[in-house]
Amino acid sequence: MRTAVPTDRERTAVQAYLRLLHTVRAAFDGPPGGRPPVVPPSVFAEAEQALADAGLRGNEEEFFRLLETWCPEP
Repeated sequence: MRTAVPTDRERTAVQAYLRLLHTVRAAFDGPPGGRPPVVPPSVFAEAEQALADAGLRGNEEEFFRLLETWCPEP
């Protein structure tokens, strides 16, 4: 059972995921008919490594539960 306070690695994983999400959103918010969105591979790599370091790779259910407690919907 996880504690209510996320570990440093869990926090890092959530922050990396949020950076990835914001980067993807920004890419899709470009001008219509413009170039296709491109997300730098380093952004994906950072998120993947952070998930692995936190022991959350392949455990999406636990990760999204953690994400929900970190960033609840308004």
